[in-house]
Amino acid sequence: MIACVFDGRDVRVDQNHPEPQTPPGEVRVAVRLAGVCQTDLEIVKGYMDFRGVLGHEFVGTALEGEMEGRRVVGGINCVCGECDMCRRGLPTHCRQRTTLGIDRRDGAFAERLALPEANLVLVPDEVPDRAAVFAEPLAAAIQITRQVDLAPEQHIVILGDGRLGQLVARVLEAQGLAPTVVGKSEPKLALLRDLGLETVTADDAQPNKAADVVVEATGTADGLAMALWLVRPRGTIVLKSTVADTAGLNLAPLVVDEVTVVGSRCGPMDAAVALLAEADLALEPLITAEVPLTEADAALRAAADPEAIKVLIRP
Repeated sequence: MIACVFDGRDVRVDQNHPEPQTPPGEVRVAVRLAGVCQTDLEIVKGYMDFRGVLGHEFVGTALEGEMEGRRVVGGINCVCGECDMCRRGLPTHCRQRTTLGIDRRDGAFAERLALPEANLVLVPDEVPDRAAVFAEPLAAAIQITRQVDLAPEQHIVILGDGRLGQLVARVLEAQGLAPTVVGKSEPKLALLRDLGLETVTADDAQPNKAADVVVEATGTADGLAMALWLVRPRGTIVLKSTVADTAGLNLAPLVVDEVTVVGSRCGPMDAAVALLAEADLALEPLITAEVPLTEADAALRAAADPEAIKVLIRP
């Protein structure tokens, strides 16, 4: 099959990549559409020391199992079900987990992938592929609301107007909240103003330490430093960025201002699919390009453009 592979140095399209193996409990999925994430771009810079087929955002058709022939999306964490984290009800932190396209498991930039059947979630007929492909990052955005109590009267700031920042803003807006989004791209900020949200350019953002909650979704090493400028004493910072590079950072304000820092990663796929079916999240304007799998290496280059939002790959 055709797959987009990273070997630790280069990204290439392999025309004869081996078919995914399916141990007991796993099924093959024919990928219909995949999305390029900031994490994919960080992996090719060295994040997670990954080797193999890239990609973890997808919508596909199950080829086996109880969902055979139906469209599905899938949770990316493949777990043992037996370790202490799994027994505590924290399977996304399984000690033995592999992660689709990120950690020791071939990913979604391929004609077919394999996942545990338990990871799959059916996609309703009314949700098109070009919306369903957003399910995984949308779940990551929803996870914030599961970890932090948010209320309309709070001053909530989202740092980042890119792939994840756009989705976080849409999730919070759908829940009746009115976050302010700080970003660098006028066209991207305009998409958020179209939703009725307030936006501020990064150059105009004032280090006023006034926000109750700051969601850091810049995808950059200096995002936390900016969050510390904006969050009030005893406020909360939610960290979403995963980056290969690190930046020198003065963490003293965390102590002095008694700031709570919440790491936030994967979220509930079933809730993401339900939200896609229930709400108009205005996702189509976020799609910058759709590229064939045979040109997946070019898709990653396109996604690295600062003005790109979501680049899709179609087998």
